[in-house]
Amino acid sequence: MIVEVFKTNVNKRRQANMLLNAIHNTFGNHKANFDLDDCDRILRVQCDSGTLCAHSLINFLNELGCRAEVLED
Repeated sequence: MIVEVFKTNVNKRRQANMLLNAIHNTFGNHKANFDLDDCDRILRVQCDSGTLCAHSLINFLNELGCRAEVLED
C-alpha cells in the first residue's frame, strides 16, 4: 500500500467532494479523502495496487482548478 499526502488550496466541502469523485473515477485503484480542518487542507491518497504517481495526480488536480503539492515530512 502506498500513501501520498498533499497540501491543497481546497477550502469548501462541495469542491472537495467533486474532486474526490473525479479522483475515484479517473484513478480506479486509488482511495482519497480530504481533511479540510487541517491548516494545509490535506488530501490523502492511498493506492492498494500498482503505483501512485504524485506528479500525474497534481497535474490532474490542476486541470480541475485545484493547487496541490506533496506535503514533505
